[in-house]
Amino acid sequence: MSGKHGEIQRAFDRAAASYDAFAVLQREVGDRVLSRLQYMHIEPKLILDLGAGTGYCARHLEKKFKKARVVLLDLALSMLITARTNQTRRWSSRSHYLCSDTLKLPMLSASIDFVFSNLMLQWCNDLPTVFKECRRVLRPGGLLLFTSLGPDTLQELRRAWSEVDGLPHVNVFSDMHDVGDALISSGFSAPVLDRDLITMTYQDLFDLMRDLKGIGAQNNLTGRRRSLTGKTALTQVRAAYERYRNNALLPATYEIVYGHAWAPTSNTRAQDGSTVATFPFKHLTRRT
Repeated sequence: MSGKHGEIQRAFDRAAASYDAFAVLQREVGDRVLSRLQYMHIEPKLILDLGAGTGYCARHLEKKFKKARVVLLDLALSMLITARTNQTRRWSSRSHYLCSDTLKLPMLSASIDFVFSNLMLQWCNDLPTVFKECRRVLRPGGLLLFTSLGPDTLQELRRAWSEVDGLPHVNVFSDMHDVGDALISSGFSAPVLDRDLITMTYQDLFDLMRDLKGIGAQNNLTGRRRSLTGKTALTQVRAAYERYRNNALLPATYEIVYGHAWAPTSNTRAQDGSTVATFPFKHLTRRT
């Protein structure tokens, strides 16, 4: 595998051993999105966890849906090996592990009841194709539930770097409305999206950078510096970041995009952009 896709795969493969130690945000967001299942009336038999990583959310899905089989899919084989190692009840587990690309899912059409994904979609350079694949593998009436990162993620770091040089150092992620448009164009029904801001705090900028490296996050932007960043530039960005210090801590903002949509049934009317709902999830009533 070559290009940006291959770089992402290698970064997450390298991070597999350290991922759980640094994935505080990923677990927090995972808990939040999993809690939303209480408002959704589903009884899936086959669940696909896209970008399953080390298996944190998959284990919760298996516990909640006791009769369902859970397929953990990830681009990085080392992540899946770690997820398998983390499975405490291997002899009775209903989990299956699949190393594959989300752009072409190795599954039959209309074979999955529920597609779940937590903080993986932001690494996909072709979101409409990923959604089309999710739509293809979902049965009519099946659910897609996901989280992703929005464009306000790491805004402090982006602004600090802008004072140092003109190179792109921080990824820019898709806006919530663009995500909604991609869902509609992919054939999904009744998409609902909302967003939230989560602020992590650090003693020092290098602690943030260590966390990003620990989970495998990397800058995959065109035009980024290919060589190691020099000490002078790091000193400058560290100084620029200091202006955001508050109560002795440095903030790092993450914009979390939450979304869900349904694979249409035979009597579902055609969707257009006007049918994308964007409002706080707490205002959504239970689907029956």
